[in-house]
Amino acid sequence: MAQEKISPSVEIDRTVHNFGDILHDSGPVSCTFNLKNTGDKPVVIYNVVSTCGCTDVEWTKEPIRPGQNGKISVTYSNDEGAYPFDKTLTTYLSDTKKPVLLKIRGVSIDAPKPLHELYPVAYGPFALRDHIFKCGNLEQGEQKSEAVMVANTSDKPIKVEFTDVDSNLSISVSPNPIPAQSTAEMSFTVKADRKIWGKNIYKATPVVNGKIYRSNDGKSDIGIWAFTKENFAHLSQDQKAKGPRPTFDESTYSFGKIKRGETVHATFTFKNDGKECFCIYKVDTDAKKWSHSTIPAAMPGDKVSFRVHLDTENLPAGEHLTIVTLTTNSPLRPIVNLFIAGYIE
Repeated sequence: MAQEKISPSVEIDRTVHNFGDILHDSGPVSCTFNLKNTGDKPVVIYNVVSTCGCTDVEWTKEPIRPGQNGKISVTYSNDEGAYPFDKTLTTYLSDTKKPVLLKIRGVSIDAPKPLHELYPVAYGPFALRDHIFKCGNLEQGEQKSEAVMVANTSDKPIKVEFTDVDSNLSISVSPNPIPAQSTAEMSFTVKADRKIWGKNIYKATPVVNGKIYRSNDGKSDIGIWAFTKENFAHLSQDQKAKGPRPTFDESTYSFGKIKRGETVHATFTFKNDGKECFCIYKVDTDAKKWSHSTIPAAMPGDKVSFRVHLDTENLPAGEHLTIVTLTTNSPLRPIVNLFIAGYIE
């Protein structure tokens, strides 16, 4: 039954349930997450907290003994309007201090619509809502799974496979073949890798009935977005407090007013106020063209400066803000956001 390990002793059949497209006037919808105790001691579901009152939750209250099953049953009221919904269920288990996040999602619509309108990105008869799908935050030593709805817009069943799949990504469609004029679920899992940090897009190319199609806007692959950061779950609170701790002189570099095409050289300076060596695994920004200088590891007490070089050639005129994201080995600051701001003429 259960497939995904969510704590030392518990597996679950899925962490995301996608209702797909549902009519707004069709009333509440329900689903069940099935758990299994694979350990050697009883496990208790302490609590399940929903993000809003539109979601009712019931769960197994008695201890789940080794080898036995439990469940979390969820009902979404479907009365918030004809909009997409994405609800989080924060689940507390007795065998782990870290809460487990479950999700229910879907799209509530006023009236039935043709599949090609609901799924506008088409690789031949294989249709999706977008090219890029989010898998969310991922910690080292773990893997993260998500699922989205896809469609077959043709009058015949289609078999969907994937080629050129990036390492650490697995992706599949069910049911497969997808029946004619019908929907299916595309599931994907990203596995953490200590060679990969920060923001990344993992790609795969759909193969439909043995043929590779380019999408209706010219793309040949789809992407899965995930952010990988360090895992500090094994550390005690005391160890976390004694770990590396960067303190930045300024979190924002202001470049004033410049002409488009000039390169901004943003300098950031920090001191390691912790008791262990501090290092930055990766630097990401939301800019299209940029680079950064080498950032040395900082021993306790060290002060380090580095530069981010921002190319403004293709940026629009007006106020500008670039976000610089650092993925680090600091338990207290695993993610650091810095900013480059100014005015481009």
